[in-house]
Amino acid sequence: MRERSEVNDIDRSAYDFKDSEEGFYRIKEGLTRQIVEQISEEKHDPEWMRQFRLRSLDIYNELKVTDWGPDISGLNMDDIVTYVRPNTKMSAKWEEVPEDIKNTFERLGIPQAERESLAGVGAQYDSELVYHNVKDEVSKTGVIYTDMESALTGEYADMVKDHFMKLVPPTDHKFAALHGAVWSGGSFVYVPPGVKLDIPLQSYFRLNAAGAGQFEHTLIIVSEGADLHFIEGCSAPKYNVANLHAGCVELYVGKNARLRYSTIENWSKNMYNLNTKRALCEDGATIEWISGSFGSHVSYLYPSSVLKGKGSHAEFTGITFAGKGQNLDTGAKMIHIGEDTSSFINTKSISKDGGISTYRSSVTVNEKAKNAKASVSCASLMLDDISRSDTVPAMDIRTGQCDIGHEAKIGRISDDAVFYLMSRGISEEDAKAMIVSGFADPVSKELPLEYAVEMNNLIRLEMKGAIG
Repeated sequence: MRERSEVNDIDRSAYDFKDSEEGFYRIKEGLTRQIVEQISEEKHDPEWMRQFRLRSLDIYNELKVTDWGPDISGLNMDDIVTYVRPNTKMSAKWEEVPEDIKNTFERLGIPQAERESLAGVGAQYDSELVYHNVKDEVSKTGVIYTDMESALTGEYADMVKDHFMKLVPPTDHKFAALHGAVWSGGSFVYVPPGVKLDIPLQSYFRLNAAGAGQFEHTLIIVSEGADLHFIEGCSAPKYNVANLHAGCVELYVGKNARLRYSTIENWSKNMYNLNTKRALCEDGATIEWISGSFGSHVSYLYPSSVLKGKGSHAEFTGITFAGKGQNLDTGAKMIHIGEDTSSFINTKSISKDGGISTYRSSVTVNEKAKNAKASVSCASLMLDDISRSDTVPAMDIRTGQCDIGHEAKIGRISDDAVFYLMSRGISEEDAKAMIVSGFADPVSKELPLEYAVEMNNLIRLEMKGAIG
């Protein structure tokens, strides 16, 4: 396990120190070369990573913010703290986690979920992992599940260097470059050839500091013939200032391997969620995305699948719930390169109380992707006449030897259905919540039971306007 430098060993000029009794130290707001170098020093980066961060900063300063999608003019990087370190070291023992942090995660169901249904858990609080544990029977299979900094500076350093931000380069867009400059925390997973985990691994990310950003990096390598289910959970309390989430997920799925990546996001509604996720599939590989988005003020989120290998397959199943003050722009991207590849997108979106939900997808079929098959289905449910739902599909097909389909529909809750349920003694509020839960069923049924229950609870809270 890595040792972090003591605060006294670091140039204090870049730090806005809080009293240690408050439990954290934070680097000053803004984004400068000095701040990036201080983060690199705090993380004990090897020289190549320090240079990578600085190059990413240069790219960030050169790139412009996208001129499409939701308005993010309310996000000012001069006001965002890029690094917040809890006043604790990472531990593999739950009882060693500080009481205030432990209480936060226990309210979110950790470590109960770990004891009952998970092979391993990582828990990140602001910019650092505070808890990480893997069951012995999982470790004995050769599966590596650790925090990114330990992987970067330990025996897996070469593997990290070979894969880090190769799928999502800093040149991809402005916030990918930002991530490359200030990333901190996250998970590294390596599954050896042929190993199939029967129960999931999970990382949970909690952004607890006001006015801060979270920039965790997740790197997963699933080797030939292996099988893994990885679950990502996200949450944050509400503040009256902007918070930023600009994480990055890179997934490498080997020949005939399978990876299911499930996400339940419950960010607060002052959050700008500008996350980037991408998977690369080799011959016969399968990537399955399961996504539930229930928070943030603004979201840009489009998990991408690069179907490089022959016969590789990708599925995306997602649901987005946009309530009052939310503008959620979500979807998926499928890039067909190899022959006999196939992809399926099935999304649901719900908008309520003036919320704006936009489904945005992209399907690209390369000229060499003979016999490719792609299907896109998106359905929107509007719960009132002040909300908005848009569908923006894009298809770039470069071969005639393929089978491509797209379906979209929009609707509202049936008055007859509500009346029928109310006639059976159910309140109007509960009747509408039941109908919406049924609408979301294609996503919830793909999750482990306890997470499906959590998702349905979030839907009920959204319906009541109880999520801030």
